[in-house]
Amino acid sequence: MSKISFKNDYSEGAHPAILSALSETNLVPQEGYGYDAYCEEARAMIRRECDLPEADIYFVSGGTQTNLLVISHLLRPHEAVIAAASGHINVHETGAIESTGHKVCTVPTPLGKLTTDDILAVLTHHTDEHMVKPAMVYISQSTEFGTLYSRRELSELSAFCRAHGLLLYLDGARIGSAVTASGEDNPSLREIAALVDAFYIGGTKNGALLGEAIVFTSRRPDNAFLFQIKQRGAMLAKGRILGIQFATLFRNGLFYELATHANRMAAELSAGIAACSYSFLYPSQTNQIFPILPNSLIEKLSTEYDFYVWQSISPDSSAIRLVTSWATPPENVAAIIHSISSYRH
Repeated sequence: MSKISFKNDYSEGAHPAILSALSETNLVPQEGYGYDAYCEEARAMIRRECDLPEADIYFVSGGTQTNLLVISHLLRPHEAVIAAASGHINVHETGAIESTGHKVCTVPTPLGKLTTDDILAVLTHHTDEHMVKPAMVYISQSTEFGTLYSRRELSELSAFCRAHGLLLYLDGARIGSAVTASGEDNPSLREIAALVDAFYIGGTKNGALLGEAIVFTSRRPDNAFLFQIKQRGAMLAKGRILGIQFATLFRNGLFYELATHANRMAAELSAGIAACSYSFLYPSQTNQIFPILPNSLIEKLSTEYDFYVWQSISPDSSAIRLVTSWATPPENVAAIIHSISSYRH
């Protein structure tokens, strides 16, 4: 019997509507390298969703590839990027950014979110030409901890970056979960687009087989980014595969529907665990939750469920990460809640 997975939000393949669209268009000849009609349709949809008629949009296959491409393209050789110490580019990308010659200047943050004071401290430390020059701020929405920047926090970061000549780049691997999270102070996709210089819309973790949509919020003065995509091996001859998926996600609101489901499953899971009197390492805002459980219970759960043990809390307890997805069935959530509530020391 296979385990029930709460390990990540890309364990499943793709939403049936995407598979159907890929199948239905399979024998329709198209231009290659992203010049097909489907990519053009998807770009037009994303521009409308973001209210950015002049945006430049590119499709690539994965998040690490996206971050490497955008950051290395926008920074000059002597420039660096500021990130939370927990940021994906610092922890989970095998030094991809550093491999392009750009230093990642990190700041420890308890909830995975940068503040203007954090950024100012880095700028103050880098004083002259004997050090790298911080020129970009990298943030994630949602963060590696499932937390969110509020509308006010993002607005403050945006204003600070513009006042100090810094680019603001947002990693949107889970932007779907972020913009559909409960709470009136969460910025929408349009608000995010208005506040940052570049970001990406994650498809891999929200129902697509693969793919991310890179959005430069204003038109690039030339097509140099296409050369970067090609040179770094990120340009697909069959770019249609990405365009079809994003057109399907945004055609009838499927993108938001799938993210809302993942958040709803996480909220039910969080409420069920809280009802068992367990606490959480971070606030549960999106589709990643981090309950703190007895190690003996974690050992028992691991025989039936897949998840990551995130951090040791005490000799007898640890925080685990549980992630719900667009495909998580309610019965799986009910099953693990039952297993936790049935635990006896």
